[in-house]
Parts: sequence; structure tokens; C-alpha cells
Amino acid sequence: MRKAALKLFFLAITFLLFIPGIYGQKTGLVLSGGGASGIAHIGVIKALEENNIPIDYITGTSIGAFVGALYAIGYTPQQMEQLVQSEKFKTLVSGQIDSKYVFYFKNKEDNASWITFKLSLDSLIEPSLPTNIISPIPMDLSLMEMLAPSAAAAGYNFDSLMIPFRCVASDIEAKKSVVFNSGSLSEAVRASLTYPFYLKPININGKLLFDGGLYNNFPSNVMYEDFYPDFIIGSNVTGNAPPPKEDDIMSQIRSMLVSKTNYNVICENGIIIEPKVDVALFDFDNTQALIDSGYSAAIRQITRIKNCYPNEREIVDIAKKRNDFISKQPKLLFDEVKVRGLNESQTSYVKKTLFPKGKQVGIDKLRDDYYKLAADERIKSIFPDAVKKPNGLYTLNLNIKKEKDLLTYFGGNFSNRPISTGFVGFKYNYLGKIATTIAGNTYFGKLYTSAQIKARFDFPFRVPFFIEPNLTYNRWDFFKSRYVFFEDVKPAYLIQREEFGEIYIGIPAKNKGKFMLGTGYVNNVNSYYQTEIYAEADTADRTSFSFANTSFSYEYNNLNRKQYASEGTYFSIKSKYVQGEEFTNPGTTAIDKKNFRAVHEWFQFRFNFESYYKRRGTLRLGVYAEMVYSTQPFFQNYTATKLVSPGFQPTPESQTLFIENYHTHKFFSTGLKNVINIRKNLELRIDGFIALPYQSIHKDVNLKPYYGDIFVTKHYIGMAGLVYHTPVGPACISINYYDKLSNPLSFMFHFGYIIFNKSAFN
Repeated sequence: MRKAALKLFFLAITFLLFIPGIYGQKTGLVLSGGGASGIAHIGVIKALEENNIPIDYITGTSIGAFVGALYAIGYTPQQMEQLVQSEKFKTLVSGQIDSKYVFYFKNKEDNASWITFKLSLDSLIEPSLPTNIISPIPMDLSLMEMLAPSAAAAGYNFDSLMIPFRCVASDIEAKKSVVFNSGSLSEAVRASLTYPFYLKPININGKLLFDGGLYNNFPSNVMYEDFYPDFIIGSNVTGNAPPPKEDDIMSQIRSMLVSKTNYNVICENGIIIEPKVDVALFDFDNTQALIDSGYSAAIRQITRIKNCYPNEREIVDIAKKRNDFISKQPKLLFDEVKVRGLNESQTSYVKKTLFPKGKQVGIDKLRDDYYKLAADERIKSIFPDAVKKPNGLYTLNLNIKKEKDLLTYFGGNFSNRPISTGFVGFKYNYLGKIATTIAGNTYFGKLYTSAQIKARFDFPFRVPFFIEPNLTYNRWDFFKSRYVFFEDVKPAYLIQREEFGEIYIGIPAKNKGKFMLGTGYVNNVNSYYQTEIYAEADTADRTSFSFANTSFSYEYNNLNRKQYASEGTYFSIKSKYVQGEEFTNPGTTAIDKKNFRAVHEWFQFRFNFESYYKRRGTLRLGVYAEMVYSTQPFFQNYTATKLVSPGFQPTPESQTLFIENYHTHKFFSTGLKNVINIRKNLELRIDGFIALPYQSIHKDVNLKPYYGDIFVTKHYIGMAGLVYHTPVGPACISINYYDKLSNPLSFMFHFGYIIFNKSAFN
């Protein structure tokens, strides 16, 4: 019996060694890095699967790690194709958050800043320079969502995925590759994808990891050493960079960072498929062409590949294997969050934002609240990971870094007209159980001078809300900002000054909107001449108006830019009640020389709407509407009345002018905004607007105000401009039209933002 058993054992060994066709040769697929070109790997996999070519192991680098991981967890080639052609994928690779998840409630108020410097209070001399071009927030969450259930189903062992898998990243401190064979699959793929300066690096087990292509852009050695397959198929979309050039800094940096890679299979039996691709590193615009290129290149090699196999594996086996693995993947349902990188009070703020007490949270709800947390300006970065627990639910692990304590802003606007304005701002962030921000800014220029300080306190309750007090000083000098090239007459002398304090309470209205209730006290002083004939010795009229106001507003905003938008919608409704006292002190040129005092109160309603429709070819059409209804009474004289009346100012330049015809108490306006895309970031804008005052305000011979007839006047404003959007702000050359002026056309060039602190009358 013993001899018979030994004989059977040796026969079995011989059978396994010399008749491999029964089990089939084991095949490894190696996918190179290469940025957008790596989308061609999907076409290669598609061709292999259609022709029943088995894939038993996968190794990949960078984009190859991403494509390989998707196939290893059960994505079909068709599903991968649909993914990379979707709008969702385009937003991920560009670092944009899908507009439906942008949380307007947390957005900071627009200002004229171009650039931000971030400082820590304990190291003020060390500014924080950016380490990434795009935001990793949407990519990190999506990778977790796509890959975490598969990692859990495999017991966090990459050999137990539907197809055993490896990917590589780069440890820049040790100057070597790191191979991932277990643990968090989303972490491993994210590390392998981290192209320097494009994506922020991540820290895994104390190692700062970057793109695997830095040291190993074609991990055939990993395939051979970890899996020892009989046959290797390589898909390569890149190559070693040429030698650095003396006058090319990027080629020099690339040579310092990237090691040369051997793009051959380390195996006697192997085939390299090399799709013909020629796209920029991060150009994901035409993914279908890249997939087709990979498919065609693989089809050309199919006969050679098939000749290496004694038998084929039925496609139904792959489908069954895929379905069996997918059925084991537990759905993402969270009941716990753990936070690293923050103290106890900061962690409390995060948990209250993400997890209601005692509730289980699905991925859809988590995604919505996650983007709300990411929108908080006190949070610098978040990296998520999901780990399944024995009870079948997941713990959400978050590695969070808070934003620097102190931020400084610089910007403004430079123009051919004397409206150039400098801007400097600061912000101090405190993250605790109640998140706090203290901010201040100043504008300085001939037209506009301002100073503001405000605070914001965010309360992370089930219905979050904020309290925001502010103190503001504004001054407009329309005399110094006159048109020196277009006016022959002496310009009007108008100087407006206001000092006010306000406090607002705000709550979100879904993701894009917010409700705000506010109250404040304002001291407004206007100095002016009611005539164009005055001497240096004359004194101006002076009207002061001190008032209290209460307001309620709703705002919805998902515009893509703070000025010269071309996508999205802005909508606002605001009601305000005003009660205060006017005191007018006439100057030497006034007709009525008596001091005047009166108590005024009124109600004002304002509606604004701006929206851009989907692009058709190079054209995107926008619409504009504005309506003001105010029961505001007349002040002592015509000019004093006009200075505190709502104005029609739909274009950037019109906001720097005081055109008295466009100020009245009740009006409706509408317009069209035509945006013609010439090339990336360069557009031609042709805007036209019409305003219909309910009753225009006129002046009699004594310079007293009175209403004209109903709907007898129309006003027109137009703008044709060429706008280039630079990384720090827009540059615009425009021709502007204002009806009923002696010289209705103006030419303006400006670089930067024509944006001011909010006025007390808005």
C-alpha cells in the first residue's frame, strides 16, 4: 500500500509538471504609466477579453494601476469605457467638484484677491506654497467609493481580488519603489497615481508616496517576482524621456525626478502591445480615441498571443468569476468615523458635520456631507478610507489637515481709467467645536477706498448655521475717477461715504443656496454740488443719513467665476426695511440755503437673476434680469435723492460710474450675455441690457425731485469685450455703451477684479 501511494504521488507530480494544458498557462498583464495615454489600456483589455485571452494577474503603475485595479475588482471593459467618457470622470481628473455638491453656504464672500499666502502663527517666516495643481478631494472620495467594497470582499489581500493585483508607488525619501499587495486598495491606487505637483502626495505608514512611474513605470519585474506567470502581455503607452535641455526647465526637473525604466517583459514568453497615442499628459478630452488606439494595437497582436496558448478559456467563466466576486462586495454603510490629525474639539466639529448621533450613514448621504466638510475654508485637506468591521458596517477613517492659521490676500484691479484699486486682506482661522474665522481687508484707489473687519462663527448642528458680524467703511469718489479722455465738460463732484455695522444669521438652503437674516446701523454721508459751475472756494452740499435696517435674503449661486462667468446660475431675492434720519446742510452753490431734517422709512425688494445655458459649438448664451421695488421717499433735493436710490449697473465698468439717469426707486431690467469661446480661457463677450423705470426721477428749476410719467423711459447699456482668464484674474478690453449721454461710448482695459465690499444700500 505504501509503495502504491508513493507511486501515485510521483505520477501526480509528473502530471502537473508536464501537462500544463489541463490548467492552462498563467498570464500576467502589465500596464504602464503615461498619464492620459494610459486610457488606451482599456482598449487593450477589451480586445483581450473579446478574444478569450485569459488574464490571471495584473500589475500597473499610475494610470495603469487605476485601469488595472478596476478590471481586477470586476469592472467590464464596457463599464470602464463608460466611466472614462463620463462627465464625472472629467471632473475627477481636473480636480473639480460636481456642481451639485458645491456647498455655497460655506463659500467666502467674493473679493478682488488674486493670490493667497498661507502662514502658520508658529512659523510666520515659512509661507505654505501649493504642492498640487488640482484638488484631490473628488478623486480621493471616488476612489474610496469604487474600490473599498472590493478590498473588503478580498479581506484586504490583493491576491484575493477577482484577479490578483499589484501596483507600485514611489518613496522619494528612500528613492525606491513601494509595491502594494495588501491593505487599502484605494490608498494604493491613489499613491500610484500621485504625479508630482499635479496631485497632493499621501502618507502611508509614515512614507510620503508619489507616482509609481518615478522609479518603475512598467512593473514587469513585479509581475515576474510576485506571480511568476508563464506568459506576460505588456501594454505600454510611454517611454523614457529624452535628455534634458539647457533652456528647458521642465525637462531638467523630469530628469532629476524620474528614473529610466526598462519597458521589456522580464520573461522568455511575452508580448508588448504599444498603442499609438499622442496626447498631452493630462489631456482626457478624447478618451474614445485613446481606447480605440489600444483596441487596434491589441487586435494586431491577437494571432501571436493566441498561438502561445494550447487552449482558450471560455468567456462565460470570466463573467461568472466577475459576478461571483461582485456579489461578495459589502455595500458602503458607515456607523463610525475616526479622525487623525485634529485635536478633540476639532474632531468633534468634523463628527457633527458628518454623522448624526446613533445613525448609520450610506454613501449617498456621506458624499453630500463630505463635500460640505471639504468646502469649509478651515479644512486644508481630507483623505478618506473605509474599513469593514466584523459587524458588516464600515468605519470611515479620515486623515485631515486643518488650514493654516493665517491667510493673506493680494489683488485688485489695474485699468486705463483712473479706477485702479489695490486690495490686501487677511484671515485668521480657528477650528474647534465652533469654527471661527476673523477676516479683514482694505481697498485703496482714486475711485474707491474701503476697510472691513468681520467674524464668522459656524455651528455644526443638524441644521448648520452661522453668525457673522461686520464693520465696514466705504468711500467712492466719482470726481477723481472721471473720464478725462471723453468729457469736455467739468465732471460732477460726488463723494459718497458710509460707515456701518451689521450682523447676519445664515442657514443653508440645500447645497447651492442660503437664507440670511440681518440687521445693522449705518451712517451715510454724501458730499456733492448740484451744479457744474462752482469755484475752488465754494463748499459742497452735504447730506447725512443715519439709519437702521433689517433684511431677509435668499441666494442661490453656482456660477463658475466671480466675474465674467460663463456657466451656472445666480439667483437672489432680498427684502429690506429702512428707518432713519436725513440731515442736509446746503453748500454755497445751493438754491435752498436752509438746513433740512426729516425722518424717512421705506421697504425695498430686489431680485437678481443670471444664468448661462449649455454651449452650442463655441457659443454660450446667458440671460440677465433685475428688478427693484422701493417705497423710498424723496430727500431734500434731486442729487441727494439720486445718491441713495438703487442703480442699474449690470456691467463691471458701470459699477465704477455714477450715471444719474440709471438711478430710480422702481425699475425692471433684462439682458442677454453672449459668450463666444475663441480658445481655452479666451472669450468674446457681447452683452446688451435694457432697463424700464416705472417712473424716472427728474428735477425742477429749484433742483427738487419729482416723478415722471409711468413707463415712458427706456435705458440701454451694452458691452463688447475680449476677456482672457489668467490664473490670477481676468484681463479685459471692452467697448461700452451708455444711452442718453453726450458721449455714449467708452473704451476700457482692466486686469483684475472690479469687485467691492458690499454697500449698506445693497
